[in-house]
Amino acid sequence: MLEIRWHSRAGQGAVTGAKGLADVFAKTGKEVQAFAFYGSAKRGAAMTAYNRVDDNEILNYEKFMNPDYVLVIDPGLVFITNICENEKPETQYIITTHLSKDELIERKPELAGKKVHTLDCIKISLETIGKSVPNAPMLGALIKVSGELELDFFLEAFKKVLGKKLPQSVIDANMVAITRAYNEVS
Repeated sequence: MLEIRWHSRAGQGAVTGAKGLADVFAKTGKEVQAFAFYGSAKRGAAMTAYNRVDDNEILNYEKFMNPDYVLVIDPGLVFITNICENEKPETQYIITTHLSKDELIERKPELAGKKVHTLDCIKISLETIGKSVPNAPMLGALIKVSGELELDFFLEAFKKVLGKKLPQSVIDANMVAITRAYNEVS
């Protein structure tokens, strides 16, 4: 079973990202879950979202997981929450930050020796979408790092997910953000 935990602040799109990712995986015939846990219902409060993906029916509905991937879309949360909680030895971290990977690990020594990938999802979203919605770039980074889905398949399937809610210009900007993050994640 593939398990993904998102660390975000309310309003940054982690729930939408998790649900969109689940929709795309469902198109491949997988069983999926996407849900969130909010500490406070206020915009800007720290929160977590979760995905589970499997070939078989998923019977676990708890938020507890040993994630394969931890996605951190708010860089400040690296330092104020335990993003390494319940990790596995092979857990991979994708973290939005303006810092290089080495600078980030120097400031957060708990990440030393772990599989850490970095990119600036906030900058990418500002430059492509026109506002800070780092969930779309984070999806592009996850697609690249995980290798679970082909980029072209993901883009086409995600366009349909977004098409339910957004105008074409915003969908196109999201596709650019996803592709750019896919190419920039290190």
